[in-house]
Amino acid sequence: MPTVRTNGVETYYERRGSGPPVVFVHGAILDHGQWDPQVEALAGEYTTVAYDVRGHGRTGGSAREAYSVDLFAADLDALVAALDLEDPVVCGLSTGGCIAQAYAVRRAEDLSGLVLADTFTPEVFDRREWLQRVAMLRATVPPVRLLGYERVERALVWLQERVHGRDVSGDYDAIERLRAGGPRMTADEFAKVIRAVASFHETDLDLEAITVPTLVLYGEHEAPFVRRHARKLGTELPDVAVREVPDAGHASNLDNPEFFTGALREFLAQVFP
Repeated sequence: MPTVRTNGVETYYERRGSGPPVVFVHGAILDHGQWDPQVEALAGEYTTVAYDVRGHGRTGGSAREAYSVDLFAADLDALVAALDLEDPVVCGLSTGGCIAQAYAVRRAEDLSGLVLADTFTPEVFDRREWLQRVAMLRATVPPVRLLGYERVERALVWLQERVHGRDVSGDYDAIERLRAGGPRMTADEFAKVIRAVASFHETDLDLEAITVPTLVLYGEHEAPFVRRHARKLGTELPDVAVREVPDAGHASNLDNPEFFTGALREFLAQVFP
């Protein structure tokens, strides 16, 4: 099982292919397997690295009492250095996109490009977003300790579909199949990860420091606040393209892998001509 030491944890990763490096960062409560469709498609042209973020999958938890997006970005920094990946493109989705933003601000001079999918910036635009992104996430921790995160997340998916429409969650069965094939997250690790995501609004990020070419992707049926953040990234980043992934919800790389991978391939061809 390939691992590398990053900030006190053994981080599990899968490295495939050869060529310019692309590093994939998965969403919360998932693992590296989220990126299987893209890795399969791109490993013939690029060095692909997909890894399990601290607290997730085969990397598992750690003794730290609390996590943050900044800590996850420091772990990513250590991973890139340990694997000697020179000027990679970093591709993150949802929470992985938050991590990718924090890493890009920290290491803009060491990046070739950035892909931010179905994600959001630290800014919270209004009370409704606060309730959905901060209060609701924090409120999941006590019931998860009693019922497990699978049941609680299914309830949240049901609620989101009633508010934003059935397509907002995309192919949720695909998410459940991914989780069934990997190690189960403990309630303590779930709490630390979710609190880190819910605290992202406290992170100080200067988006204008991200000067590398950036591709922003979001699902056609995404929640309104995510689409709003896609527009914000499109206006504040100096070198950015924004594309909507048709027939896709929050996990757009799984909901419409053909379109997502095609857009990613086009972007990589521009970054690595």
